[in-house]
Amino acid sequence: MCRYDYREMLYNSTFCLVPRGRRLGSFRFLEALQAACVPVMLSNGWELPFSEIIDWNTAAVIGDERLLLQIPSTVRSIHQDQILSLRQQTQLLWEAYFNSVEKIVRTTLEIIQDRVLHHTSRSNLMWNSLPGGLFTLPQYSTYLGDFPFYYAKLGIKPYPKFTAIIHVVTPLVSLSQPVMKLLVAVAKSQYCAQVIVLWNCDKPLPAKHRWPPTLVPVTVIEGENKVISSRFLPYDTIPTDAVLSLDEDTVLSSTEVDFAFTVWQSFPDRIVGYPARSHFWDSSKERWGYTSKWTNDYSMVLTGAAIYHKYYHYLYTSYLPASLTSMVDQMSNCEDILMNFLVSSVAKLPPIKVTQKKQYKEAMMGQSSRASRWADPDHFAQRQTCMNKFASWFGSMPLVHSQMRLDPVLFKDQVSILRKKYRDIERL
Repeated sequence: MCRYDYREMLYNSTFCLVPRGRRLGSFRFLEALQAACVPVMLSNGWELPFSEIIDWNTAAVIGDERLLLQIPSTVRSIHQDQILSLRQQTQLLWEAYFNSVEKIVRTTLEIIQDRVLHHTSRSNLMWNSLPGGLFTLPQYSTYLGDFPFYYAKLGIKPYPKFTAIIHVVTPLVSLSQPVMKLLVAVAKSQYCAQVIVLWNCDKPLPAKHRWPPTLVPVTVIEGENKVISSRFLPYDTIPTDAVLSLDEDTVLSSTEVDFAFTVWQSFPDRIVGYPARSHFWDSSKERWGYTSKWTNDYSMVLTGAAIYHKYYHYLYTSYLPASLTSMVDQMSNCEDILMNFLVSSVAKLPPIKVTQKKQYKEAMMGQSSRASRWADPDHFAQRQTCMNKFASWFGSMPLVHSQMRLDPVLFKDQVSILRKKYRDIERL
């Protein structure tokens, strides 16, 4: 009987020897990557997988099989900081390119595409840093600064304004409707560049004079096929990096919008917003569950009041399969959950909730258009079904739990309101 558990030893090891196999490669190489064990390659002349685009010096130690006795001193000379970097890179590469046959095949096809269309090929940085080459589509752009992942590396910041997209499904009746108040409040934000009203209502487009006057341009667009996924189309009329996605009955002030956008500028690869939800594993039913309970724990921020990078519109439209987006459109539900799945699978990080706002739910429950949907048990059951359908397609549960909430400095502190920058938030 073996005294050691091979799998346990593998996951507890820092370096793993990968000697020459019987064929061109060695299965121990992928085992080591999966276990975050730095592969020590002992196979002279072996071409490492995808070496055309992957810099293996950042994730492996390339040894010489003729000098085996030097290996111990070589690995001992590697600094702890470099070891951590090597192990982190093994996980990035494993998750991005090797953890399924589908990813291996897709990576192969994308490399071939980059060879053929060399003028739009991905850079070395795109392939070797998060989120990986499969999530940075060259059809969108070949400039690193157009993606939300490279601002820090490039030493630049996102464009300092946002475009608001308000999703409208009910006809205009009066100037006192929630959508009118929302439009005015958002347009007053110092960071608002323009407002796009996405008209997904069955009624004809309202005349221009029906909309309230604002200091920023307001563009009304008729939704494509009136489906709910049209709110995530990559519209050419979005000039900014940031998109503020809003439901028509959302209740937000200009101050809340300002603060959320300020937070997003520090986390441009994540969803930042107000209404939070969570997922959990239901062991009795052996399936994922969805909950809207008011707790400190969350894994989703709903896109009824959230800011994210416009690149996610392109990924939603171009990366996700038609089977998922069609299901969302047929139910007119779960598009917000699907967007959270997408962003979490790309960023490998949770969304960010800003400033406790219980009024968001209570205020909206008082509105007829949403109250009926939230109270409908079928609506909630659909969202449970969506969670499991989405998790099945992604191959795992990409959502990440968090308990972090970002508030303005001195929020709720017992000091003079005059000392607070976002003082209006506390009055809401």
